[in-house]
Amino acid sequence: MPSVMLRENEGKLSLYIAKKDLEAMVVSLEHDAIDKWGGKIELDDGSAWYLDPLDAKPKLPKTLRVRRA
Repeated sequence: MPSVMLRENEGKLSLYIAKKDLEAMVVSLEHDAIDKWGGKIELDDGSAWYLDPLDAKPKLPKTLRVRRA
């Protein structure tokens, strides 16, 4: 399970994986509500990752652990 950095830039969410030196834009996020945030994350390069849903959207930038979806 790699650690990734989630950032928001001009209203767009991006994900950076340091181990792979990969930064990609988030195309879709499974849960993006006030009371639940996270789930399956699809990136513009076609890859998908899974972030255990959080109770609320974290203050970004934030480093979190994800796994391949």
